[in-house]
Amino acid sequence: MTAIDVPVENMDEAETFQTGRILTIVGGHFVHDTFSAFISTLLPLLIERLSLTLTLGGSLAVFMQLPSLSSVFIGYLADRVSTRYLVIFAPAVTATLISLLGLMPTYWSVAILLFTAGISAASFHAPAPAMIAYVSGRRVGKGMSFFMAGGELGRAVGPLLVGFAITQWGIGGMWRLMIFGWIASAILYWRLRQVSARPRQQDSGGLKAVLPLFGRVFAPLFGVMLLRNFLVVALSIYLVVYLTGKGYGLVEAGQMLALYELAGVGGALAGGTLSDRFGRKQTVIAATLLAALMMLIFLNVEGLLMLPVLVLLGFTSLSVTPILQALVQDQLPGHRATASGMFILYAFIIQAINTLLIGVIGDAAGLSTAYWISVGVALLAVPVVLLLPNAPKEA
Repeated sequence: MTAIDVPVENMDEAETFQTGRILTIVGGHFVHDTFSAFISTLLPLLIERLSLTLTLGGSLAVFMQLPSLSSVFIGYLADRVSTRYLVIFAPAVTATLISLLGLMPTYWSVAILLFTAGISAASFHAPAPAMIAYVSGRRVGKGMSFFMAGGELGRAVGPLLVGFAITQWGIGGMWRLMIFGWIASAILYWRLRQVSARPRQQDSGGLKAVLPLFGRVFAPLFGVMLLRNFLVVALSIYLVVYLTGKGYGLVEAGQMLALYELAGVGGALAGGTLSDRFGRKQTVIAATLLAALMMLIFLNVEGLLMLPVLVLLGFTSLSVTPILQALVQDQLPGHRATASGMFILYAFIIQAINTLLIGVIGDAAGLSTAYWISVGVALLAVPVVLLLPNAPKEA
């Protein structure tokens, strides 16, 4: 197991839901993902400013996801040595790099900056969920819900914050926002500098103990994530581009993206908690079916009717990630950070694949076509969910 705090004096503390410690990490996740969320809102401006195709514009988001290839290594390291400083300083590093995007003059300079920011993001997201799982005691689903809700809230605030910055200072003035990341890292250092991420005990098998679970856990998990994430990427990455193409202003489209992400906060909070009660697989299936239905409705409404549909769409489509995170943590209690690293690796690779696919479809047939396709692709995930293993307590 991975410990993230000072040694407990008794086993009761290890079994309790440690709210204060959880909220500290959640706060860091919120600030970090606020800056990560700038990309979707900036995409139309970058496409226009750098004269990019939709595929090339979408590829910029992929550059930030490429460092996820190191997530398993980071997680493996976090199961063996203290990596708290990765979590502490990542918000400052990511905020600084993302805030400088408006000063970059070429496609490749933007790509390099995003790749470097991706390294910072991977360094945060691999060990942090393992920390959450450890301090959640027996309520891992609830802990993951808190953690993912912090990220979703950040992704809701991000479009609003960058929209404000662009309105006030232009894209070249975003650098002023990096101070928020520095403040967050200062607070995390104050709260966590005495905290150890060094494991109190480890399973003796190392990575060999994880490998047998690939066929049983990670193979079906890849299928579920790949299929259902197509719909999520269509909205989280391309919603602003889709809406501006329909005549909405950039700020208005960013606000609608923020509404979608804000609804995801409720979904993330509810998803993991409900899965603790009703089961991981059952909750994933229900959320996937409802998200597909909401997407169908979204494509058939206009104007103000889009707003309540976006709320329901965000709630359902973004509720699944903490459930899948909890499922992975259930299966590898002795290798939590390694399991988390594998999950993050999957998530970012899948997002990169789907981002490029949707960009290609959008260039060839329009984003509306890609959105219709996303409904069918999401429904294909339902039978694959049944192949996932039950949680140990459900087995």
